[in-house]
Amino acid sequence: MAPFGGAAAWEAAATAAARYAISVWPIRLELCRSAHPRRNWFQLEEYLRGDDRIVLPIGSTEQHAYLSLETDNILAERVAVEAAEPLGVPVLPVLAYGLTPSFGAYPGSPTLRVATLVAVVQDLLDSLHAQGFRRILIVNGHGGNVPVDAARREWSAAHPDAEVLFHNWWIGPRMWELVQELDPGASHASWMENFPWTRLDGVELPADRKEPLRQPLPAAPAAMREVAGDGQYGGFYVLPDTDALRLWAAGVQETRELLASGWRR
Repeated sequence: MAPFGGAAAWEAAATAAARYAISVWPIRLELCRSAHPRRNWFQLEEYLRGDDRIVLPIGSTEQHAYLSLETDNILAERVAVEAAEPLGVPVLPVLAYGLTPSFGAYPGSPTLRVATLVAVVQDLLDSLHAQGFRRILIVNGHGGNVPVDAARREWSAAHPDAEVLFHNWWIGPRMWELVQELDPGASHASWMENFPWTRLDGVELPADRKEPLRQPLPAAPAAMREVAGDGQYGGFYVLPDTDALRLWAAGVQETRELLASGWRR
């Protein structure tokens, strides 16, 4: 069901949000990277008297073809900040390393082991729970971090007084509907992740469309690089910002709705 008066109203809101984002993105980028330090511990202690929600973005530092190595981190953190800001919910700095073993042949793509990532996330959940947070939203920016979903379920089973949600921000229903409308087959490092805040100055992106890579992809790093080439998995490298930012607006809105009303209690 489409919120806020139906599909037409949603489309109008998404278009307006995209136009606004184009006009202010340089300012918002600076705000995003400095949003967390705006609160000190005294303020969080006061916040916990009336609310127990917090957001933990997780990502991965890895190749994204012509885009920043920090693309997953930038997007997970930024979508979390923009979603949480109107609700007054604090957002932690992004966990910037995840599971990306198959990209080992691309320089600048370090990986954690599954056991390491799971241990780090569960340690963070333990710590946040001890401080009084009971509703924790993990906003994931990297498809390889799927084991975190299982880890938060395991943790939740042992902590019945708390709730942890896991959200892959880029594959919500409205976002996926837009992808199918604009470029079916778009995937990793394509226009779907190409925003003003993930591009690199002076780096020109191809104007054509890459055929989606044949699945399943190899796990071995050398074989992956041979198959993936520049690292993009399929779809256009670039679409107009008006289209990309419609997608962004949908992702922010879906994340905000989950943070506002996706809890059992």
